[in-house]
Amino acid sequence: MPFRWTINPYRGCEFGCKYCYARYAHEFMELRDPLDFERKIYVKQFNAAAFRDELERLPVGDTIAIGTATDPYQPAERRYELTRSILKVFANTAGFRLGITTKSDLVARDIDVLKEVMRRHFVSIHMTVTTTDRELARLIEPLAPRPDLRLDAVRKLSRADLRTRVACSPIMPLINDSELSIDALVQAAARAGAKTFWWNVLFLKPCSKQVFLPFIKERFPSLERRYKERYGRAAYLRGAYPEIIRERVERIRKRYGLDRSDPQPEPELWPHVEQIDLF
Repeated sequence: MPFRWTINPYRGCEFGCKYCYARYAHEFMELRDPLDFERKIYVKQFNAAAFRDELERLPVGDTIAIGTATDPYQPAERRYELTRSILKVFANTAGFRLGITTKSDLVARDIDVLKEVMRRHFVSIHMTVTTTDRELARLIEPLAPRPDLRLDAVRKLSRADLRTRVACSPIMPLINDSELSIDALVQAAARAGAKTFWWNVLFLKPCSKQVFLPFIKERFPSLERRYKERYGRAAYLRGAYPEIIRERVERIRKRYGLDRSDPQPEPELWPHVEQIDLF
């Protein structure tokens, strides 16, 4: 994984995305119904002083990802503000590489704190948008904010000079993988000020397969057989398809200038550790 540490302020995610790979996390608590993941949301306790002490023991430059198994800006965040509380601690420390992944426009609420965090850490915000089609988005991500709201948040973050990326994750065969669909999304991301665009082909762990395949049967019955054939024996697609999608996305990214790297200048308050020669 491209990070050493992860932070998930909540267990479970109310957005209820049909493809969600993290439903297995509830199995650790003996919650075997995959729908429990979106129905039973757990709010973690947070002790700012203890968290700060833990961060002080980490070496400068460590990578920390926020929101790898659940969305840190799901509806519970409006009430509990755990993610904002975590960011406030980062705003008083320095020296980490932070990545935030969400599909909620609520992240724009925290621009004030994020700008202070950016003075002290390398920060990148990854906004997941799988389609610009509102109706399709509502089917596959029932309670997530509309695509246009997410892209508007990207625009606000970018105008605040925050390093923001758009992610099409997952790309689902014959659902959102067409040239037209991806082109519309990459174009919208570029217009919103995203720095780069990345993607990932759908994979189905057993926990997500229990939800996604019945969903396909109900909403896309003509695709049921193909999905069962492609994902029946393995979670990940092999063969020519991933390469076809890679070439398609790379071509479109280049078309809108989102194929370039976006290096971030060293933060203003980045710590410099003095090295002492003992010999």
